[in-house]
Amino acid sequence: MRLSFLALAPCLSLAAPVAAQDYVTFHSPSGNIHCAMHARNYVAVRCDILEGTLSFPQRPADCDLDWGRAFEVGAAGPGQPICHGDTVIHNDSPVLPYGQQIAFGPFTCTSEMSGVTCTNQGGHGFTLRRAAQQVF
Repeated sequence: MRLSFLALAPCLSLAAPVAAQDYVTFHSPSGNIHCAMHARNYVAVRCDILEGTLSFPQRPADCDLDWGRAFEVGAAGPGQPICHGDTVIHNDSPVLPYGQQIAFGPFTCTSEMSGVTCTNQGGHGFTLRRAAQQVF
């Protein structure tokens, strides 16, 4: 289990040149899924889901923080639910419209009407939907 402590970051426009930035944030058009993509120092994508049926409801014994609504994938290895005491939810972050994707560092996230999928260059990541969350 991975413990994540991402600080809330100022929102950046997806229209800005992302190559010079450390991170970008966005949320789904429904506002149910919020994400932060980091490409320096801490290299990972994390997304939090506000509402939905939890696919990972069993909190690990060593997690005494929040569980089941935050997911992360690093530059290598599979995606995973994380134990967290913070959030990447920021209502002022830009919307990633359905059918669009953003590539940042070694990551790509795609927004669809059914949910958000984020992957690393190895093809690992997660998909978050109201009905279920999947890591791979």
